[in-house]
Amino acid sequence: MTILSIAIIARDEARHIGGCLRSIAGLSDDVVVIVDVETRDATATIAAEHGARVLIEPWYGFSVQRNRALQHCRNEWVLFIDADERLTPELFSEIATLMYYGPPATIAGYRIPRYNLFFGRRLRGGGWYPDFQLRLLRRDAASYDEGVAVHEVATVQGAIGELHGHLLHLNIERLDELWQKQARYALAEAIMLYRAGRRTRLRNLIGAPAREFTRRYFQLGGWRDGWLGLFLCATLAWHEVVKFCMLWGLRQK
Repeated sequence: MTILSIAIIARDEARHIGGCLRSIAGLSDDVVVIVDVETRDATATIAAEHGARVLIEPWYGFSVQRNRALQHCRNEWVLFIDADERLTPELFSEIATLMYYGPPATIAGYRIPRYNLFFGRRLRGGGWYPDFQLRLLRRDAASYDEGVAVHEVATVQGAIGELHGHLLHLNIERLDELWQKQARYALAEAIMLYRAGRRTRLRNLIGAPAREFTRRYFQLGGWRDGWLGLFLCATLAWHEVVKFCMLWGLRQK
């Protein structure tokens, strides 16, 4: 597929990177893996063994790294996939067909639906499905806002289409992984609020978690996933409290 590059940004992903690369094998002749210089495991070695072009670079944040990946890729279109994601066979075939015939000239990107697996279970509600991701991009028409520290989304110059095949996201496999991941997100969001001049108010510690739980559990249907949906919605609500406590700490310093 000479018009498609694939980009992966990774740090300490030896557990996942092999499966990710196997799921994309044969889709592109240009697979770029940007590995954080602080990585301590065999991520880079495994990626190289699978034929990827491995670049070891300092970490400047998700948005910066994705812009760097766009610069390093050689082809007209770029598919971003994370190490803990997989292409389903249906999505693989859909992208291969699209690249073979060529996307319409007016399209600058495609959103892809994503299945999220928590503890081996595929979720249906809570905002975790269909969880569209803007990941297939025309390289010269896409960029990322480097002021966004987490949950970054590309800005594209042109129309956006949708694919039908799914990404499979091995989101959380262990309880400690859930808490560590959400704590990292909470800190990144707290830093963004701090830079925007926000302050922690008492009402934030009550209203923010209440709104998050209501939104995910009731409005987005988290109740459909039973006890796991309840637990996950409550966890994300609690980390709203953590975020504003972190913001308070940052302002005290």
